[in-house]
Amino acid sequence: MGNETRPVDPDGYVKNANWGAQVNFMIPLDSGMIEQCKSIAKRHEQSMRLLYELTRAEKCADLQRKGFTFRPNSRVEHLCNDIVPIVSINNAGSTNQRSDSRDSRGSSAQ
Repeated sequence: MGNETRPVDPDGYVKNANWGAQVNFMIPLDSGMIEQCKSIAKRHEQSMRLLYELTRAEKCADLQRKGFTFRPNSRVEHLCNDIVPIVSINNAGSTNQRSDSRDSRGSSAQ
């Protein structure tokens, strides 16, 4: 870091070089603040990880509900491998409808 100055007159020569350095250091006087900051950062990281996992599960479940999944051996296939539906995907949207045509007495509805 420096500079060089050239004169306007071609017969003259001026060289001016400036150099400098800076050193800075800090000594924390209260180590409790550092520990508190680390604790807050750890909780924030856990919160962000939970949000990521819940969003990933929700989006993968939406894909499965719509009948889609990632192609096997694709670069993103592993994202939804551990999302397993608890109820049948075909009946998930129709929980109020009966899967058979019989009414509650067991006779066939006409």
